[in-house]
Amino acid sequence: MIMIYDCEKGAVKRTLMSKKYGVDLIHYTHAANTAIHTSNKVDDTIRYLSLHDNKYLRYFQGHTKRVVTLCMSPADDTFLSGSLDHTIRLWDLKSQQCAGLMHLMGRPVANFDPEGLIFAVGINSESIKLYDLKSFDKGPFNTFKVPSQPNVDWTGLKFSPDGQYIMITTNGNVIYIIDAFQGTQKHMLTTGPPTAGVPQRSFEASFSPDSQFIFSGSADGSIYVWDAIQGNQITILRGEHQDPVHCVQFNPKYMMLASACTRMSMWLPNVEENYG
Repeated sequence: MIMIYDCEKGAVKRTLMSKKYGVDLIHYTHAANTAIHTSNKVDDTIRYLSLHDNKYLRYFQGHTKRVVTLCMSPADDTFLSGSLDHTIRLWDLKSQQCAGLMHLMGRPVANFDPEGLIFAVGINSESIKLYDLKSFDKGPFNTFKVPSQPNVDWTGLKFSPDGQYIMITTNGNVIYIIDAFQGTQKHMLTTGPPTAGVPQRSFEASFSPDSQFIFSGSADGSIYVWDAIQGNQITILRGEHQDPVHCVQFNPKYMMLASACTRMSMWLPNVEENYG
């Protein structure tokens, strides 16, 4: 099921069913009425969906295990996908043929920089490789070794909107902030102690649109907030989440934060109440 929300009203605008394939990761494309999504049923195909009439426009086949990384280029119709089959694939919405393939040794994490000129790939939860999109087949132009805790796997990678930092989320309760140019670790953030009975999995984190703050979900249903520059914790937002918050993302147009557990909440700056 796909639920589309009206951000101004804080209400569900439309619901699309996907009973056959299911829906896992989903991203809007640059068109307001289309999206790409992975599935949690049938197979590991990525699907290009028209939200207007709930019809599929194209299928992207190639991965043989669950897709765990999916991201659109901020500049054009290029997108990246990464799978538990230890590959990363580069695609273009206009073609169902894979435009590039990379084989890794472990679970992949990847994302584009804010300008869509380069992309970063996390390798074996220990290093980051940077690739020029136009010549990625020549190999990385830079590699950063990242100190990390043992038995903690990387589950997500994001650039800050200003391109200065790279954020790595994990299946533990730690987040790494890396200097995107030097590769040095700036901060290691902790989202509180693990909660008994809650299995380890990634709690998504996001930069604010001005890159000044970091917001992360947690096992206790709270949203942790840090100063991205200094690395100090600013506050903890406690809304109506009764379950672990695994999704935290910003809508930069409205400066709105959306967080989700088994229900979704929307947050606005300087407003104590939230839409539940």
